[in-house]
Amino acid sequence: MAIIGGFDLHRRQLTYDYLDVVTGQVDRGRVVPADRGQLRSFLARFEGQGEVAFAVEGCTGWRYVVEELERAGIGAQLAEPAETAAKRGPKRRAKTDRSDARHLRELLGKGDLPQSWIPPVQVLEARARVRLYKDLEEERTAWLQRVQATLYHQGVPVVASLTSAAGQARLATAELSPAGQQAVQVGLRQLDRLTAELDPLRADLARFSRRQPGCRALRTTHFGIGPITSVAIWAEMGDTRRFSSSDDAVRHAGLDITVYASDTKRARAASPGKGRPRCAGRCLRQPCAPAGRTRPTMPTSWRSSAGPTATWA
Repeated sequence: MAIIGGFDLHRRQLTYDYLDVVTGQVDRGRVVPADRGQLRSFLARFEGQGEVAFAVEGCTGWRYVVEELERAGIGAQLAEPAETAAKRGPKRRAKTDRSDARHLRELLGKGDLPQSWIPPVQVLEARARVRLYKDLEEERTAWLQRVQATLYHQGVPVVASLTSAAGQARLATAELSPAGQQAVQVGLRQLDRLTAELDPLRADLARFSRRQPGCRALRTTHFGIGPITSVAIWAEMGDTRRFSSSDDAVRHAGLDITVYASDTKRARAASPGKGRPRCAGRCLRQPCAPAGRTRPTMPTSWRSSAGPTATWA
């Protein structure tokens, strides 16, 4: 390999450190601003340089960096953040952007880089849609709770469904102060707005779930898993062939209680804060299978293919 390097990612800059294996020359610097166009211009220097590979930490922003590396014909390796940090060893050293980039480059050079799976575009798109749906759903729930709290605070009897015709009629005759009336009306408008965003997105996810073999297998073989949950699990779990045991699958889903925290101050029995929170949130609502140390039994149609066969069109 002619050139190996590492990227440390931040919103304002990308810090790089790469080594020319032939000459032994090391180059360090920053790509500013940290956007797709600037990175593309930086990577143009490696055209015709032979085999080039970069390690990228699997944190926010990795997607466009990996896509631009692959577009330039450069090998991209996605580093698992927790295991990569553990490779530093017990000795405490000053942690800087440059040292992080150098650490990634050295691990890549030694062939000791803890790698994460790089999902295909279809999986990334499914994840983005599921996460958007979850964010909108949580915001809508928050507005529902806010309106109900206002009604309770002003002594209005419980209104079971705020958005139904019967609920609207009861709100029209509710005894509210001017400020309370304003708060309720604003909340109802927000509910209408969010519902208008959620309905077509829910339809898209349900349509994809019907077309994707893995999602269909999840719905038919696991009681309680519906269209939205099946897409969430399929997208967040990805290619399950990379899990050697059910423990690995549980840890990846964010359902375990022993997780990595960069500040090293997490309590031992803390609830999961790493992994796939959206997958965990959905899974926690489903019936649980008996625990075991055997390889997770995934549906054949889900396990046999790394990429989806369905499209969003």
